[in-house]
Amino acid sequence: MIIKKFQAKTENDAVEAAKKEMGPDMVVMSVRKVKPKGFFKFLKPQLTEITVALEEESEKAVKRERVAGQTAKEQKAEPQTEQKPEKQEEAMVNNPPVRHFRQDVVDEPQKAAAEKMLEERLNNLQSFLEKQLKGTEEEREEETIEEEKNESVVFMQLLYNTMIENEVDEAYANEMIDEIEKIKKENMPIDYVLAHVYQKLILKFGKPSGISPAKQGPKVVFFVGPTGVGKTTTIAKIASRFTVDEKKKVALLTADTYRIAAAEQLRTYAGILDIPFRVIYATEDLEEGVREFKDYDYILVDTAGHSHHNEEQKENMSRLVHGVDEMAEKEVFLVVSATTKYRDLISIADAYKVLTDYKLIFTKLDETTTLGNLLNLKLYTGAPLSYVTCGQNVPDDIENFNPQTTVKQLLGGKK
Repeated sequence: MIIKKFQAKTENDAVEAAKKEMGPDMVVMSVRKVKPKGFFKFLKPQLTEITVALEEESEKAVKRERVAGQTAKEQKAEPQTEQKPEKQEEAMVNNPPVRHFRQDVVDEPQKAAAEKMLEERLNNLQSFLEKQLKGTEEEREEETIEEEKNESVVFMQLLYNTMIENEVDEAYANEMIDEIEKIKKENMPIDYVLAHVYQKLILKFGKPSGISPAKQGPKVVFFVGPTGVGKTTTIAKIASRFTVDEKKKVALLTADTYRIAAAEQLRTYAGILDIPFRVIYATEDLEEGVREFKDYDYILVDTAGHSHHNEEQKENMSRLVHGVDEMAEKEVFLVVSATTKYRDLISIADAYKVLTDYKLIFTKLDETTTLGNLLNLKLYTGAPLSYVTCGQNVPDDIENFNPQTTVKQLLGGKK
Protein backbone atom coordinates (compact mmCIF):
# COMPACT_ATOMS: atom_id res chain seq x y z
CA MET A 1 0.00 0.00 0.00
CA ILE A 2 1.25 3.45 -0.92
CA ILE A 3 0.49 6.33 1.48
CA LYS A 4 1.24 9.94 0.56
CA LYS A 5 0.33 13.46 1.61
CA PHE A 6 -0.66 16.32 -0.68
CA GLN A 7 -1.00 20.03 0.15
CA ALA A 8 -2.93 22.70 -1.73
CA LYS A 9 -4.93 25.84 -1.11
CA THR A 10 -8.22 23.88 -0.97
CA GLU A 11 -9.24 20.28 -0.35
CA ASN A 12 -10.45 19.91 -3.95
CA ASP A 13 -7.12 21.11 -5.30
CA ALA A 14 -5.29 18.62 -3.08
CA VAL A 15 -7.57 15.75 -4.21
CA GLU A 16 -7.03 16.67 -7.86
CA ALA A 17 -3.25 16.69 -7.33
CA ALA A 18 -3.47 13.26 -5.66
CA LYS A 19 -5.57 11.80 -8.48
CA LYS A 20 -3.20 13.20 -11.07
CA GLU A 21 -0.21 11.49 -9.47
CA MET A 22 -1.73 8.29 -8.00
CA GLY A 23 -4.76 7.69 -10.22
CA PRO A 24 -8.50 7.62 -9.57
CA ASP A 25 -8.30 4.51 -7.35
CA MET A 26 -6.64 6.34 -4.48
CA VAL A 27 -8.58 6.74 -1.22
CA VAL A 28 -8.60 9.88 0.97
CA MET A 29 -7.82 8.85 4.56
CA SER A 30 -7.70 12.21 6.36
CA VAL A 31 -8.02 15.97 5.79
CA ARG A 32 -6.50 18.74 7.95
CA LYS A 33 -5.49 22.38 7.84
CA VAL A 34 -1.74 23.11 7.89
CA LYS A 35 -0.32 26.29 9.37
CA PRO A 36 2.67 27.73 7.48
CA LYS A 37 6.08 27.53 9.17
CA GLY A 38 9.44 29.27 8.86
CA PHE A 39 10.74 32.84 9.09
CA PHE A 40 8.45 33.97 6.27
CA LYS A 41 5.32 32.18 7.53
CA PHE A 42 3.39 35.44 7.89
CA LEU A 43 3.62 35.79 4.09
CA LYS A 44 2.33 32.28 3.35
CA PRO A 45 -1.38 31.23 3.08
CA GLN A 46 -2.86 28.41 5.15
CA LEU A 47 -2.93 25.11 3.24
CA THR A 48 -5.14 22.00 3.27
CA GLU A 49 -3.35 18.67 3.60
CA ILE A 50 -4.86 15.30 2.67
CA THR A 51 -3.48 11.83 3.35
CA VAL A 52 -4.30 9.30 0.63
CA ALA A 53 -3.70 5.55 0.19
CA LEU A 54 -3.45 3.37 -2.90
CA GLU A 55 -3.14 -0.39 -3.25
CA GLU A 56 -0.05 -1.49 -5.11
CA GLU A 57 -0.38 -3.63 -8.24
CA SER A 58 0.92 -6.75 -6.47
CA GLU A 59 -1.87 -6.54 -3.90
CA LYS A 60 -4.46 -6.06 -6.63
CA ALA A 61 -3.11 -9.08 -8.52
CA VAL A 62 -3.44 -11.35 -5.46
CA LYS A 63 -7.03 -10.27 -4.96
CA ARG A 64 -7.85 -10.88 -8.61
CA GLU A 65 -6.36 -14.39 -8.40
CA ARG A 66 -8.38 -15.19 -5.29
CA VAL A 67 -11.60 -14.01 -6.90
CA ALA A 68 -10.88 -15.92 -10.08
CA GLY A 69 -10.12 -19.12 -8.15
CA GLN A 70 -13.28 -18.90 -6.09
CA THR A 71 -15.38 -18.32 -9.20
CA ALA A 72 -13.85 -21.35 -10.94
CA LYS A 73 -14.67 -23.61 -7.96
CA GLU A 74 -18.25 -22.42 -7.88
CA GLN A 75 -18.68 -23.00 -11.61
CA LYS A 76 -17.26 -26.55 -11.30
CA ALA A 77 -19.56 -27.44 -8.43
CA GLU A 78 -22.79 -26.27 -10.09
CA PRO A 79 -24.49 -28.65 -12.60
CA GLN A 80 -24.48 -27.43 -16.16
CA THR A 81 -27.83 -27.14 -17.94
CA GLU A 82 -28.19 -27.09 -21.64
CA GLN A 83 -29.27 -23.64 -22.80
CA LYS A 84 -29.14 -22.00 -26.08
CA PRO A 85 -26.50 -19.25 -26.37
CA GLU A 86 -29.07 -16.47 -26.70
CA LYS A 87 -30.99 -17.74 -23.67
CA GLN A 88 -27.78 -18.04 -21.61
CA GLU A 89 -26.90 -14.43 -22.36
CA GLU A 90 -30.41 -13.32 -21.41
CA ALA A 91 -30.24 -15.29 -18.17
CA MET A 92 -26.88 -13.73 -17.24
CA VAL A 93 -28.26 -10.25 -17.75
CA ASN A 94 -31.52 -10.78 -15.92
CA ASN A 95 -30.13 -13.03 -13.18
CA PRO A 96 -26.46 -12.32 -12.43
CA PRO A 97 -24.67 -15.01 -10.43
CA VAL A 98 -25.03 -14.67 -6.68
CA ARG A 99 -22.35 -15.94 -4.32
CA HIS A 100 -23.81 -17.81 -1.35
CA PHE A 101 -21.98 -18.45 1.91
CA ARG A 102 -23.23 -21.30 4.03
CA GLN A 103 -22.78 -20.72 7.72
CA ASP A 104 -23.47 -24.35 8.62
CA VAL A 105 -20.37 -25.64 6.86
CA VAL A 106 -18.00 -23.54 9.11
CA ASP A 107 -17.51 -24.98 12.59
CA GLU A 108 -16.78 -22.91 15.66
CA PRO A 109 -12.98 -23.56 15.84
CA GLN A 110 -12.61 -22.56 12.21
CA LYS A 111 -14.69 -19.46 12.80
CA ALA A 112 -12.64 -18.46 15.86
CA ALA A 113 -9.38 -19.04 13.99
CA ALA A 114 -10.61 -16.95 11.07
CA GLU A 115 -11.70 -14.11 13.37
CA LYS A 116 -8.33 -14.21 15.14
CA MET A 117 -6.49 -14.11 11.82
CA LEU A 118 -8.65 -11.19 10.67
CA GLU A 119 -7.99 -9.31 13.91
CA GLU A 120 -4.23 -9.86 13.54
CA ARG A 121 -4.33 -8.64 9.96
CA LEU A 122 -6.24 -5.52 11.03
CA ASN A 123 -3.74 -4.86 13.82
CA ASN A 124 -0.85 -5.29 11.42
CA LEU A 125 -2.51 -2.96 8.95
CA GLN A 126 -3.05 -0.34 11.68
CA SER A 127 0.60 -0.59 12.76
CA PHE A 128 1.69 -0.30 9.14
CA LEU A 129 -0.43 2.81 8.62
CA GLU A 130 0.82 4.42 11.84
CA LYS A 131 4.44 3.80 10.86
CA GLN A 132 3.84 5.23 7.42
CA LEU A 133 2.12 8.31 8.82
CA LYS A 134 4.74 8.80 11.51
CA GLY A 135 7.53 8.47 8.97
CA THR A 136 5.85 11.00 6.70
CA GLU A 137 5.40 13.47 9.58
CA GLU A 138 9.03 13.08 10.65
CA GLU A 139 10.20 13.65 7.11
CA ARG A 140 8.03 16.75 6.84
CA GLU A 141 9.30 18.07 10.18
CA GLU A 142 12.88 17.52 9.04
CA GLU A 143 12.10 19.30 5.78
CA THR A 144 10.54 22.21 7.70
CA ILE A 145 13.52 22.49 10.04
CA GLU A 146 15.90 22.40 7.08
CA GLU A 147 13.79 25.01 5.28
CA GLU A 148 13.87 27.31 8.33
CA LYS A 149 17.63 26.85 8.63
CA ASN A 150 18.03 27.79 4.98
CA GLU A 151 15.80 30.86 5.43
CA SER A 152 17.80 31.85 8.50
CA VAL A 153 21.08 31.56 6.61
CA VAL A 154 19.69 33.59 3.71
CA PHE A 155 18.43 36.30 6.05
CA MET A 156 21.71 36.55 7.96
CA GLN A 157 23.65 36.72 4.70
CA LEU A 158 21.30 39.44 3.41
CA LEU A 159 21.73 41.44 6.61
CA TYR A 160 25.52 41.12 6.46
CA ASN A 161 25.64 42.09 2.78
CA THR A 162 23.43 45.12 3.41
CA MET A 163 25.74 46.42 6.14
CA ILE A 164 28.83 45.83 3.99
CA GLU A 165 27.20 47.63 1.04
CA ASN A 166 26.59 50.56 3.39
CA GLU A 167 30.36 50.47 4.11
CA VAL A 168 30.03 49.28 7.68
CA ASP A 169 33.47 47.95 8.58
CA GLU A 170 33.67 44.17 8.18
CA ALA A 171 34.74 43.66 11.80
CA TYR A 172 31.66 45.51 13.11
CA ALA A 173 29.34 43.70 10.67
CA ASN A 174 30.67 40.32 11.83
CA GLU A 175 30.34 41.41 15.44
CA MET A 176 26.66 42.21 14.87
CA ILE A 177 26.03 38.84 13.19
CA ASP A 178 27.73 37.04 16.09
CA GLU A 179 25.53 38.87 18.59
CA ILE A 180 22.40 37.84 16.68
CA GLU A 181 23.53 34.21 16.53
CA LYS A 182 23.85 34.17 20.32
CA ILE A 183 20.22 35.19 20.90
CA LYS A 184 18.63 33.53 17.85
CA LYS A 185 16.56 30.45 18.62
CA GLU A 186 14.89 27.83 16.45
CA ASN A 187 11.62 29.03 14.89
CA MET A 188 12.33 32.63 15.94
CA PRO A 189 10.26 34.97 13.70
CA ILE A 190 12.15 37.20 11.32
CA ASP A 191 10.45 40.32 12.67
CA TYR A 192 11.82 39.51 16.14
CA VAL A 193 15.35 39.20 14.76
CA LEU A 194 14.98 42.49 12.85
CA ALA A 195 13.68 44.24 15.96
CA HIS A 196 16.70 42.99 17.90
CA VAL A 197 19.13 44.20 15.22
CA TYR A 198 17.39 47.58 15.05
CA GLN A 199 17.51 48.10 18.82
CA LYS A 200 21.09 46.84 19.07
CA LEU A 201 22.35 49.31 16.46
CA ILE A 202 20.51 52.21 18.10
CA LEU A 203 22.17 51.33 21.40
CA LYS A 204 25.55 51.22 19.68
CA PHE A 205 25.03 54.75 18.32
CA GLY A 206 23.97 55.98 21.73
CA LYS A 207 22.11 59.12 22.63
CA PRO A 208 23.03 62.14 20.46
CA SER A 209 24.75 64.98 22.31
CA GLY A 210 24.66 68.53 20.98
CA ILE A 211 26.00 71.79 22.40
CA SER A 212 24.82 72.30 25.96
CA PRO A 213 24.71 75.65 27.81
CA ALA A 214 27.29 76.49 30.48
CA LYS A 215 26.29 76.46 34.11
CA GLN A 216 27.75 79.94 34.48
CA GLY A 217 29.13 82.40 31.92
CA PRO A 218 29.62 81.66 28.21
CA LYS A 219 30.17 78.20 26.72
CA VAL A 220 33.27 78.27 24.47
CA VAL A 221 32.80 75.84 21.58
CA PHE A 222 35.74 74.82 19.36
CA PHE A 223 35.25 73.32 15.92
CA VAL A 224 38.27 71.32 14.74
CA GLY A 225 38.94 69.06 11.78
CA PRO A 226 40.71 68.77 8.43
CA THR A 227 40.47 71.34 5.64
CA GLY A 228 37.51 71.20 3.29
CA VAL A 229 35.00 69.34 5.43
CA GLY A 230 32.68 72.35 5.90
CA LYS A 231 33.59 73.65 9.37
CA THR A 232 32.86 77.31 8.60
CA THR A 233 29.45 76.64 7.06
CA THR A 234 28.56 74.33 9.95
CA ILE A 235 29.44 77.05 12.48
CA ALA A 236 27.23 79.53 10.60
CA LYS A 237 24.30 77.11 10.70
CA ILE A 238 24.67 76.52 14.43
CA ALA A 239 25.07 80.26 15.13
CA SER A 240 21.90 80.94 13.15
CA ARG A 241 19.97 78.31 15.10
CA PHE A 242 21.03 79.76 18.44
CA THR A 243 20.48 83.39 17.42
CA VAL A 244 17.26 83.19 15.41
CA ASP A 245 15.46 80.17 16.87
CA GLU A 246 16.58 80.19 20.49
CA LYS A 247 17.26 83.95 20.90
CA LYS A 248 20.68 83.34 22.46
CA LYS A 249 23.59 85.79 22.51
CA VAL A 250 26.35 84.39 20.26
CA ALA A 251 29.82 85.65 19.29
CA LEU A 252 31.94 84.28 16.44
CA LEU A 253 35.74 83.97 16.59
CA THR A 254 38.06 82.53 13.98
CA ALA A 255 41.61 81.27 14.38
CA ASP A 256 41.83 80.31 10.72
CA THR A 257 44.31 82.93 9.56
CA TYR A 258 45.63 80.66 6.79
CA ARG A 259 42.55 80.98 4.61
CA ILE A 260 41.39 84.57 4.21
CA ALA A 261 38.29 83.44 2.33
CA ALA A 262 37.14 81.41 5.31
CA ALA A 263 37.49 84.35 7.69
CA GLU A 264 35.61 86.63 5.31
CA GLN A 265 32.88 84.05 4.88
CA LEU A 266 32.35 83.88 8.65
CA ARG A 267 32.44 87.68 8.90
CA THR A 268 29.66 87.84 6.30
CA TYR A 269 27.49 85.41 8.26
CA ALA A 270 28.10 87.42 11.46
CA GLY A 271 26.96 90.57 9.68
CA ILE A 272 23.76 88.90 8.46
CA LEU A 273 22.97 87.61 11.95
CA ASP A 274 24.05 90.91 13.55
CA ILE A 275 26.43 89.25 16.00
CA PRO A 276 30.05 90.19 16.93
CA PHE A 277 33.01 88.70 15.03
CA ARG A 278 36.71 88.62 15.93
CA VAL A 279 39.92 87.21 14.40
CA ILE A 280 42.34 85.65 16.89
CA TYR A 281 46.04 85.06 16.17
CA ALA A 282 47.23 83.70 19.51
CA THR A 283 45.98 82.26 22.79
CA GLU A 284 46.04 85.75 24.32
CA ASP A 285 43.53 86.96 21.72
CA LEU A 286 41.22 84.09 22.64
CA GLU A 287 41.45 84.94 26.35
CA GLU A 288 40.62 88.55 25.56
CA GLY A 289 37.61 87.48 23.52
CA VAL A 290 36.29 85.35 26.39
CA ARG A 291 36.55 88.31 28.76
CA GLU A 292 34.92 90.63 26.23
CA PHE A 293 31.92 88.34 25.71
CA LYS A 294 31.59 87.08 29.27
CA ASP A 295 27.89 87.96 29.28
CA TYR A 296 27.15 85.95 26.15
CA ASP A 297 25.66 82.44 26.01
CA TYR A 298 27.97 80.96 23.40
CA ILE A 299 31.36 81.78 21.86
CA LEU A 300 31.86 79.72 18.71
CA VAL A 301 35.49 79.33 17.60
CA ASP A 302 36.49 78.30 14.08
CA THR A 303 39.97 76.76 13.83
CA ALA A 304 42.37 76.27 10.94
CA GLY A 305 42.13 73.04 9.08
CA HIS A 306 45.50 71.35 8.93
CA SER A 307 47.12 68.05 8.20
CA HIS A 308 46.78 65.71 11.14
CA HIS A 309 50.35 64.61 10.42
CA ASN A 310 51.83 68.10 11.10
CA GLU A 311 53.16 68.03 14.67
CA GLU A 312 53.75 71.80 14.96
CA GLN A 313 50.18 72.61 13.95
CA LYS A 314 48.89 69.99 16.39
CA GLU A 315 50.80 71.66 19.24
CA ASN A 316 49.41 75.09 18.32
CA MET A 317 45.91 73.63 18.25
CA SER A 318 46.40 72.03 21.67
CA ARG A 319 47.53 75.35 23.21
CA LEU A 320 44.52 77.14 21.71
CA VAL A 321 41.95 74.57 22.88
CA HIS A 322 43.35 74.40 26.42
CA GLY A 323 43.93 78.17 26.66
CA VAL A 324 40.51 78.80 28.24
CA ASP A 325 40.46 75.84 30.65
CA GLU A 326 40.68 78.16 33.68
CA MET A 327 38.33 80.81 32.29
CA ALA A 328 35.19 79.11 30.94
CA GLU A 329 33.44 75.86 30.19
CA LYS A 330 34.29 74.44 26.79
CA GLU A 331 33.30 71.76 24.32
CA VAL A 332 35.21 70.51 21.27
CA PHE A 333 33.55 69.16 18.11
CA LEU A 334 35.48 67.19 15.52
CA VAL A 335 33.96 67.95 12.12
CA VAL A 336 34.47 65.24 9.47
CA SER A 337 32.97 64.45 6.10
CA ALA A 338 30.81 61.36 5.57
CA THR A 339 32.53 60.95 2.18
CA THR A 340 35.99 60.42 3.70
CA LYS A 341 37.43 56.90 3.58
CA TYR A 342 37.21 55.06 6.87
CA ARG A 343 40.98 54.49 7.03
CA ASP A 344 41.55 58.25 6.77
CA LEU A 345 38.85 58.92 9.36
CA ILE A 346 40.70 56.67 11.81
CA SER A 347 43.91 58.63 11.25
CA ILE A 348 42.11 61.96 11.76
CA ALA A 349 40.31 60.74 14.88
CA ASP A 350 43.53 59.45 16.42
CA ALA A 351 45.36 62.74 15.77
CA TYR A 352 42.72 64.87 17.50
CA LYS A 353 42.12 62.39 20.30
CA VAL A 354 45.65 63.12 21.50
CA LEU A 355 44.68 66.78 21.91
CA THR A 356 41.36 66.51 23.75
CA ASP A 357 38.06 64.72 24.03
CA TYR A 358 35.50 65.66 21.41
CA LYS A 359 32.05 65.05 20.01
CA LEU A 360 31.45 64.19 16.34
CA ILE A 361 29.79 66.20 13.58
CA PHE A 362 29.35 64.56 10.18
CA THR A 363 28.97 66.78 7.10
CA LYS A 364 28.09 66.16 3.44
CA LEU A 365 25.56 63.41 4.00
CA ASP A 366 23.94 64.59 0.77
CA GLU A 367 27.09 63.62 -1.14
CA THR A 368 27.10 59.93 -0.21
CA THR A 369 24.70 57.01 -0.46
CA THR A 370 26.29 55.05 2.38
CA LEU A 371 26.27 55.87 6.08
CA GLY A 372 28.46 53.10 7.43
CA ASN A 373 31.21 55.54 8.44
CA LEU A 374 28.93 57.09 11.05
CA LEU A 375 28.71 53.75 12.84
CA ASN A 376 32.37 52.91 12.20
CA LEU A 377 33.77 56.11 13.71
CA LYS A 378 31.31 56.06 16.59
CA LEU A 379 32.37 52.53 17.56
CA TYR A 380 36.06 53.25 16.97
CA THR A 381 36.25 56.46 19.02
CA GLY A 382 33.41 56.04 21.49
CA ALA A 383 32.71 59.76 20.97
CA PRO A 384 29.06 60.94 20.98
CA LEU A 385 27.49 62.01 17.69
CA SER A 386 25.91 65.45 17.75
CA TYR A 387 24.93 67.03 14.41
CA VAL A 388 24.81 66.05 10.74
CA THR A 389 24.66 68.36 7.75
CA CYS A 390 23.29 67.59 4.30
CA GLY A 391 23.82 70.67 2.11
CA GLN A 392 25.17 74.23 1.92
CA ASN A 393 22.00 76.14 2.83
CA VAL A 394 22.25 78.21 6.02
CA PRO A 395 20.58 77.60 8.42
CA ASP A 396 18.39 74.79 7.07
CA ASP A 397 20.76 71.97 6.14
CA ILE A 398 21.70 70.84 9.65
CA GLU A 399 19.93 68.65 12.17
CA ASN A 400 20.56 66.76 15.36
CA PHE A 401 21.85 63.26 14.72
CA ASN A 402 18.92 60.81 14.57
CA PRO A 403 19.98 57.22 15.35
CA GLN A 404 16.60 55.75 14.32
CA THR A 405 16.74 57.24 10.82
CA THR A 406 20.37 56.25 10.36
CA VAL A 407 19.83 52.65 11.50
CA LYS A 408 16.87 52.31 9.14
CA GLN A 409 19.08 53.35 6.23
CA LEU A 410 21.90 51.06 7.33
CA LEU A 411 19.46 48.11 7.23
CA GLY A 412 18.36 48.93 3.70
CA GLY A 413 15.42 51.24 4.36
CA LYS A 414 14.76 54.58 2.73
CA LYS A 415 15.31 57.89 4.46
